[in-house]
Amino acid sequence: MNKALNILINVLSEPSVLVALIALVGLLAQRKNLSDILKGTTKTFVGFLVISAGAGVLQQALAPFGDMFKAAFHVSGIVPNNEAIVALAVSKYGSSTALIMFFGMIVNLLIARFTRFKYIFLTGHITLYMSCMIAIILSVSGFTSVSLILFGALTVGIFMSLSPAVVQPFVRKLTGNDNVALGHSGAVGFAIGGLVGMAVKGKKDIVSTEEINFPKGLGFLRDSTVSIALTMAVFYIIVAIFAGPAYVESHLSNGKNYILFALLQAGMFSAGVFIILSGVRLVLAEIVPAFKGISTKIVPNSKPALDVPIVYTYAPNAVLIGFFSSFVGGIVSMLILVLSGGIVILPGVVPHFFTGAAAGVFGNTMGGVRGAILGAFVNGVLISFMPILLIPVLGDLGLANATFSDSDFGVVGLFLSGLNQMGGKMITMIGIGLVLLIMILVSLKKPKSSAQ
Repeated sequence: MNKALNILINVLSEPSVLVALIALVGLLAQRKNLSDILKGTTKTFVGFLVISAGAGVLQQALAPFGDMFKAAFHVSGIVPNNEAIVALAVSKYGSSTALIMFFGMIVNLLIARFTRFKYIFLTGHITLYMSCMIAIILSVSGFTSVSLILFGALTVGIFMSLSPAVVQPFVRKLTGNDNVALGHSGAVGFAIGGLVGMAVKGKKDIVSTEEINFPKGLGFLRDSTVSIALTMAVFYIIVAIFAGPAYVESHLSNGKNYILFALLQAGMFSAGVFIILSGVRLVLAEIVPAFKGISTKIVPNSKPALDVPIVYTYAPNAVLIGFFSSFVGGIVSMLILVLSGGIVILPGVVPHFFTGAAAGVFGNTMGGVRGAILGAFVNGVLISFMPILLIPVLGDLGLANATFSDSDFGVVGLFLSGLNQMGGKMITMIGIGLVLLIMILVSLKKPKSSAQ
């Protein structure tokens, strides 16, 4: 049983395999010839592996930046990191996590088939992390066996349908079409980034981050690879200087000169972004036409909800601005927490990059440069304070030195814990059922062909 669950969780949590299977089903549904099926499936599979490889390179470059930051400014506290908290939880909640994830994906397909929330969530690792958090919270609330799996799966399926819907108006504005959706756990932060952009855009035409007029001699900064590498080099070197050569060369660079190490990490960061953007272009070129088979024959009018890097290609400058603005929001929040004497949440560079960059993209779409800066800043504050509220509802794991990071984890976690505090298991079950009922009633008001 455990071996089968391990295989299931490995397959369902691997985005490249999951999306390749979706592409295969879509192409088969369109009765494409064998050559097109093999090409589309393989390129989708390889494209997602390219994105994963780019994300890995990025995380390798970001890890020493976080370590140098902590050493430079002598701060300690809890680091929001999804991978770390799931690794701690999986030994105790692994079986229930796998079953909640599997049945949650079926609930997502049923919702997409029979309601107007026609999003098929394809970011497997986010589904895994959300299933794990829900397994923890419902277990702490007293759910066991069948009720744990049933209501856990319903909650995951609802999240997989509602999360893309929250941010889809901004995705439509950004892409100019309704072909794809965003499947990530930072949707609330992205939507708030877009709303902040709308609020600050002013009466004049917005100035996009991609239209910044550099002086003629700085024209090379229009190349995103160059501008990202040079900008990051400045930040890496500053943090490395504050951390000191002794710390960097003895703990991080394996004896390599600390300035040279900082420059190499900045270059690696830019390389990671370049790889991700290349993979995104490859995947989008294949998954959108392949998905037509599913959206027209199996789940009519449905859209694939893909991982957050799919929006980065639309505004590379906003990606960088969003990351820094979100990180600044994290630093400001950290200072407030230090002064208040409570639990300190350290700004994790990984969540601030992936969610801050997207909040910057949507803030720029709605409000130009000001929207990118302020929208991502608000996202940074949001993902700093929400993890604190989650800590008490995670039981023994709340005492661990990690917690879930992105905004949607906070929303879902606080919703479930709030229901439990109001009336225990019964109110929690009623609350989950009511959300599903509302989604169905909303769908009855408009024709099914009217996508959300």
